[in-house]
Amino acid sequence: MTSPALPHVHPTAIVSPDANLLPEVKIGPYTIIEGPVTLGPGCVIGPHVHLIGPLTMGANNEVGTGSVLGGAPQHLGYKGEVTAVEIGSGNIFREHVTIHRGMPVGAGPGTGVTRIGDRGFFMAGAHIAHDCVVGNDVILANAALLGGHVTVGDRAFISGNSAVHQFCRVGRLAFLSGASGSSKDIPPFWVMQDVNYVRGLNLIGMRRAGIPPAERTAIRKAYRIIYMTRPALPLSAALARIEAEVGEYPAVQELVEFIRTSKRGICGAHRLASDASDDESAAA
Repeated sequence: MTSPALPHVHPTAIVSPDANLLPEVKIGPYTIIEGPVTLGPGCVIGPHVHLIGPLTMGANNEVGTGSVLGGAPQHLGYKGEVTAVEIGSGNIFREHVTIHRGMPVGAGPGTGVTRIGDRGFFMAGAHIAHDCVVGNDVILANAALLGGHVTVGDRAFISGNSAVHQFCRVGRLAFLSGASGSSKDIPPFWVMQDVNYVRGLNLIGMRRAGIPPAERTAIRKAYRIIYMTRPALPLSAALARIEAEVGEYPAVQELVEFIRTSKRGICGAHRLASDASDDESAAA
């Protein structure tokens, strides 16, 4: 079916009768909207985009040229079941971003839905796999990749050509450096580099997020207890010491809870890491 008679839908666009588009939504040339796709007010869809339902997007999202949102999971166990993508408001998806629907509930750990929050910035070639949960104000730089079932906290930054292994978690305000990879959980506020190495703390991002100086100092102390105590403490003992010495701070409580509930474990310190109090190179 060609596009309905809406003033902001290009005549070359193909829009399914199952789609729900408000009149102010803009659809670019040669875009295909397939199946039950709902687009909130103010969404701008560029040329040669493919949106596949069930897909729901909130208000004021921008989708760049060649993006495919709502594609089937890249999983050999997927047999065509109806699953979905749910996207919040105010996101920017640049050229050739891909987001896949969830695996069906009952198919292993399938949740049925891939979820994206609000105000994210997903740069060219970024990929979000099935069953991911991405928070608010998250940035994925060019060609950043999330495997299936990855959870990403608010204001995290995944740099260009970096990858997060399936089932990993990325904490709030965590930062994965360029051309890096993680097959372990990245705790809140940590900076990751290379493959499975912690490099320091995202102090600039913490400051921009409004975390008070005393809490930033407490996070530095927690970092030192885990990675710089000699002889090294078992992680359980390090967490107990952190709680005893700086556990009154909410950011520290968040950090300890994240680490304590990790199923994949967290990464070791980078061989070049020295003192986290001076590492302000990362910004989110």
